[in-house]
Amino acid sequence: MIEPIILDGRALAKKIEESLIARVEKIKNKTGITPVLATILVGDDPASVTYVRMKGNACARVGLGSRKVIMPENSTTEDLVKKIEELNNDDEVHGILLQHPVPAQIDELRCFDTISTEKDVDGVNTHTFGLMSMKRESFVSATPLGIIKMLKYYGVQIEAKEAVVVGRSQILGKPAAMLLINENATVTVCHSKTKNLPDVVRRADIVIGAVGKPEFIKADWIKEGAVLIDAGYNPGNVGDIDMENAKHKCSAYTPVPGGVGPMTIACLLLQTVEAAEKHLKIHNQKTNIINSEI
Repeated sequence: MIEPIILDGRALAKKIEESLIARVEKIKNKTGITPVLATILVGDDPASVTYVRMKGNACARVGLGSRKVIMPENSTTEDLVKKIEELNNDDEVHGILLQHPVPAQIDELRCFDTISTEKDVDGVNTHTFGLMSMKRESFVSATPLGIIKMLKYYGVQIEAKEAVVVGRSQILGKPAAMLLINENATVTVCHSKTKNLPDVVRRADIVIGAVGKPEFIKADWIKEGAVLIDAGYNPGNVGDIDMENAKHKCSAYTPVPGGVGPMTIACLLLQTVEAAEKHLKIHNQKTNIINSEI
């Protein structure tokens, strides 16, 4: 039996980060400005605190500035909307990330939609989602973008393949499905109401686990030669797919950790740099217009 390909997200993320260093340096040399990613953390959930710290460290590795905004656990939707609007209007900030999840009393979707599409580097705004779905220029949900980049880098064919996404969250399952459709895959999105889930998954050439339940997707649901993308991360370094038993029958798979997670952060950095470059381009165009009028 042929050994499956390990889709090493950590290695690819490192390549992406290395490519960003020069781009960030170019922005600094041209403008004297350091592009900044602002990360908003509401409360002190240990996992979220860790994720925010990891994102800050990643920014430092490529030369990006990182602004950490910490808000109390009892913050209201209005408090958070006000803070996001402040960051929208701050020319020193080029990307905004609202760490998910937020406390239950907050309308998360309203807050996501408050983030300016020009600074929505995590691709969570519903307008951003619409543009992405219609293949218009936009930022993209960072985790699904990382998945597509990883599949392409490792030469996994997407076009004409049958893909099954298990999970329909606003920031992972749904945008992943749309990106796969844009790549000409035939896509089924499964959720808690899906009947005969194991049989649906068994059809898949590409399986994306995005349900948030440890080892929910069983090995006997996987057909021989399928590609397994595990976007879950649960306590104990366990994903959403029973990978230990399933990887022996697949053609390629993502490890947990070291697969999808590093690619999410890399794509977040990539889109922050792109946001800064777009801001610089627009600024230069405005300056040229003003100079031509003088």
